[in-house]
Formats: sequence, C-alpha cells, structure tokens
Amino acid sequence: MAIKKFEDIPLAVLDLAPINEGSETAQAFKNSVELAQHVEKLGFNRYWLAEHHNMPGIGSSATSVLIGHIAGATESIRVGSGGIMLPNHAPLVIAEQFGTLETIYPGRIDLGLGRAPGSDQATAYALRRNLQSSGDDFPQQVAELENYFSENPVGRVRAYPGTNLKIPLWLLGSSGFSAQLAALKGLPFSFASHFAPDYMMQALQLYHQNFKPSPALAAPYAMLGVNIIVAETQERAEWLATSSQQQMFSLMRGEPTTFQAPIDNLEEVWTDREIAIFRDKLDSESMIVGTPDVVKQKLKNFIQKTRANEVIVNSPIFHQEDRLQSYDYVAEMMD
Repeated sequence: MAIKKFEDIPLAVLDLAPINEGSETAQAFKNSVELAQHVEKLGFNRYWLAEHHNMPGIGSSATSVLIGHIAGATESIRVGSGGIMLPNHAPLVIAEQFGTLETIYPGRIDLGLGRAPGSDQATAYALRRNLQSSGDDFPQQVAELENYFSENPVGRVRAYPGTNLKIPLWLLGSSGFSAQLAALKGLPFSFASHFAPDYMMQALQLYHQNFKPSPALAAPYAMLGVNIIVAETQERAEWLATSSQQQMFSLMRGEPTTFQAPIDNLEEVWTDREIAIFRDKLDSESMIVGTPDVVKQKLKNFIQKTRANEVIVNSPIFHQEDRLQSYDYVAEMMD
C-alpha cells in the first residue's frame, strides 16, 4: 500500500495497547494487531508502540517484544518504539533486541529513544536495580547505542546482531533537552505534543535553530504527536474522549486503572474542576476531537503552525470499532 499524506506530510500511529476495563491483555494485543493491519491498508507511514510500566491500562511494557509481534502481522508499514526509555535498559540489550528485529524485518524498524522512566520511582528501581541512571547520562547512553550499531564499533563489546545495521534512531521528548540533543547529533526528533503542548513550540525552535546535518539526516525532521478522536457527530466524539480523560485523571490521582468506557453524565462522576480541565483539553492543540470537517481543519492549522514534517496520531478510544472508524475518518482526509 502506498503511503498517503495529509497536507503533503505522512501520518503515523501511536499505540499504547490499551487494556480495557472488563477485558484482558491478550485482547489488547489482538486489538493492536487488528489496528496495525487496518492502518497499513489505509496508507499510514509507521506504527509505534510506547514503553510504560506499572500501569494496568497499558499493555506495551515489553515494547520490543510487541514490536516484533506487530511487524510479524503486517507487511510493509514501519514499526518502532515511541519510545524505548533508554535509562531503564543497558544500551547493549537494546542494540541486540533491535538488531534482532531489524534482521527479521529488514528496512521496517524504527528505534525511538526517550529519557523519561515511563513509570514511578519504585518501578524505575525495580527495572534498573538502582537509580544511578537518572536520565542525565542519556547523551552517553545514546552514543553507546550508536557505537553498537556502527560499522566498526569501538571497544571489545559487540552487539550480535546489531553491528553495522542501519536502524533509524529518533530522539523523543516533552521538553527542550532531547530537542537540543537531536539537533546536535543530526537526528530526527519526535515531540510529545499530545501530552505536553505548552513546550512544543519552544522545543521545535531549539531543534531547528541548533540542527547540524549528519550522515543520518541532512535537514531537520520533526514528528509531532496529536490525540485525534473523530466521530460522525461532535457530541459522540466528545463522549468517546471521556475515556482518555478518565485515564488522565486516574494518573493525576496516583490511582492508575484499566482503560475505562466512556461516561454519559460528567457531573455524576467528575468534580467541577475536572470538568473544566476536560473542556480545556477539547480546546487545546494536544487533543483534536470532533467531526471529520472539524478535525481536518484543526489538524491543518496545527501543521501550518508547527511546520511538522510528520504527525503521529494517538486515538485513545475504548470500543475497537470506534477506534478503527476514527482512523478511517483520518485516512479519508489524506491524499
């Protein structure tokens, strides 16, 4: 399937493998496979999975394993990480894992790297066995990983498989740190504007102003995350969006849950403050919710404002049929 574009830029998909209330993780993985196959046919450019831990509503914790599962169930769409939280791992392990993926699925694997833990401190300790890797050494970890993938790695340790494999590296971020690092290293950059829109323009400015061409990339390439929920009416789209908002509120309360079904009467479940936050979200750039016409115009405005080279779409929707339909609507906006 040829890659389709919106406003002359490709669109990608971000998936957290949501585990729905009353369902099982196995069903979440089946839903992800179905979605990946669906968006591949629709002409989306890539399909990324995000690393999170200790969250009962997110099934993509073993990100490398799930990437292999999705790549094996699809034919041509690029599959990767959005991202691997590198401080949680030894760079050699990631080099071997993604070297294995690239060897099995050549030319289809992306490695997006983040410096956040993707979890709380207790979980970070359980993953790392210590907290010495706080993210401050992220540049050194990225350099170590690049060395493992190089044609002639320096040092006695090699990644087998991994050495001399051309796996595209991306740096991910929700602040200016990774933007500057991506610019200095001449790497593509993906900003998490779907949950940190306030820092988006500042990070993009840092990336473009400081970019240095590299063998990997001759000019800046920025991909931005956007939550998009499309339905036949504005009312239904906003109703579907209440699932995502419930997830956000549960995290704010420190009480993460499985992904919840949409709710009808906000006043019966949420406080006035939470309802106000929800309404603000609907008006923000980080969540585009509405009918196809509304979403198309808002997405067009977003791209014109940010000069994004690519947009990665997350559609956090409870019912699988509504989730697939939302991506159908987005695909209809593409050339």
